Amino acid sequence: MTEMDKLYEREDKYDVQTVEELAVHYKRILELLGEDTSREGLLKTPERVAKAMTFLTKGYGEDPKEILLSAKFQEDYRHMVVVKDIELYSMCEHHMLPFYGKAHVAYIPNGYITGLSKVARVVECFARRFQVQERLTVQIRDCIQEALDPLGVAVVIEAAHTCMQMRGIQKQNSVTTTSAFTGAFLKNQNTRQEFLQIISSNLR
Repeated sequence: MTEMDKLYEREDKYDVQTVEELAVHYKRILELLGEDTSREGLLKTPERVAKAMTFLTKGYGEDPKEILLSAKFQEDYRHMVVVKDIELYSMCEHHMLPFYGKAHVAYIPNGYITGLSKVARVVECFARRFQVQERLTVQIRDCIQEALDPLGVAVVIEAAHTCMQMRGIQKQNSVTTTSAFTGAFLKNQNTRQEFLQIISSNLR
């Protein structure tokens, strides 16, 4: 292996036993669907799918509250902090098909702030589980509220669901929007409206 190969070598970390057990089941699923798992194109597919599903559900092994607490800083700032357009990929727990979109998150500090990347990581942590969009929205909100005790939290998620696009009703352009608020965002209409204007603007 050359030095260039080493530089770009990808290192994936999986629980070997879990991947092996999952692969057995995925092989059987392919067989039940009528496929020949001995053909060249499918020889490694069960293992690949097992590794993919392990990655797509890695949020089960992470603690989103600890993510926020790991970068919690005391700061006398009591204005809105907004992290918008956070890319989001999750798995529908009803059909095990992906849904994807963007999350917009805001909070008003009450003596403490957190690293901006940690907000995105919390979204990622909850998204990398089997989910419904409604619960995902509330989990993100509640986690930030519990970890930072801010004056308010706002979360809006816009997502397209492949279980609606690829099967069932087959509506390709449908988008689902969910929201959840606490504190000032819930009680103060002006605060909530300011947040909604910010996430709908194209300012960069």
